Amino acid sequence: MREAVIVEAVRTPVGRRNGILSGVHPVDLSASVLNALIDRSGVSPSDVDDVIWGCVSQIGEQAMNVGRFGVMAAGWPESVPATTVDRQCGSSQQAATFAAAGIIAGYYDIAVAGGVESMSRVPMFSTVESGPGDPYSSLIKERYGNSLVPQGVGAEMIADQWDLTREHLDGIAVRSHERAAAAITEGRFKKQIVPITAADGSIADTDEGVRAGTNLETLAKLKTPFRDGGRISAGNASQISDGAAAVLLMSSERANALGLNPIARIIANTVVGVDPVTMLTGPIPATRKILDRTGIPISEIGVFEVNEAFASVVGAWETEYDIDTALLNPNGGAIALGHPLGASGARILTTMVHHMQDNDIQYGLQTICEGGGMANATIVELIR
Repeated sequence: MREAVIVEAVRTPVGRRNGILSGVHPVDLSASVLNALIDRSGVSPSDVDDVIWGCVSQIGEQAMNVGRFGVMAAGWPESVPATTVDRQCGSSQQAATFAAAGIIAGYYDIAVAGGVESMSRVPMFSTVESGPGDPYSSLIKERYGNSLVPQGVGAEMIADQWDLTREHLDGIAVRSHERAAAAITEGRFKKQIVPITAADGSIADTDEGVRAGTNLETLAKLKTPFRDGGRISAGNASQISDGAAAVLLMSSERANALGLNPIARIIANTVVGVDPVTMLTGPIPATRKILDRTGIPISEIGVFEVNEAFASVVGAWETEYDIDTALLNPNGGAIALGHPLGASGARILTTMVHHMQDNDIQYGLQTICEGGGMANATIVELIR
């Protein structure tokens, strides 16, 4: 059976909303990481069978297949195709799943997966306000009535269901900033980050949203906008961000023929649907499904990446899976690093495989919750 391997994985630094990357067109952000894959691997772009790109807000500057425009802006041959997919926050993780599946099936020998989101330049609409028109048809409204709510309200409902206190959630946020700050100080992100020239000519090479010194006392003062006296605040939720990430995948046979040394192999991918009201509980069953499918004991997983859309998502997952939390988001997560929606799945995968390589970790598992009530999960294995 063919296997899909990751040869290279890169990302931009993650910029804050209206921050250092806000002056860079999302197509150009995409082109930067695409070309970094080629520069670092030596693979000819003409040999890439397809580019599968994640993006959530596919309007304005991110409309009309932003992945294809990224390929064109990168100067790659016009013969290289691309498509753009939307599985909400898991879009680029789904892109990697599609790429791996295509390689395993024999449709591709080499594929690129990744994604982009410039949330400064293409603002995110809320779940119930998706621009012109209403995404909820009469049949959806007939099925769910008025129960469908924005994600922040769903995050509050998750905190209720798992009895997660405000202090617990703020503690997850503090941990995220502490770990991300330590990773930056120790240079752990350097080899995965592609420096970007900002609009003012400065070089962006460091994640912009990390706040070293974040503490419980400061976070406790923040308002809870989704519910009076609630538990979800701007401090324990993911940041609105700009960024892109890309992963180069190929068959192990092609990697051998090209003399390349892959980082990891894709072991399994899965996706689940869950209640679209609370919406963000999917990582729990997605984790269970992929562990059952592979037969890999959870005790053998050396790193877990659970996207920090809201601290309650991570807190609920922690409650269900009694693991050593030192293995969970060890370099921080979206609360500290940021969450450029369409890029986040590939950003997490990039960070995870480099962490595995740096620490000789055999198995890594990542999972991400998604709008509409879905979640992806992926397990990769280090190639030693």
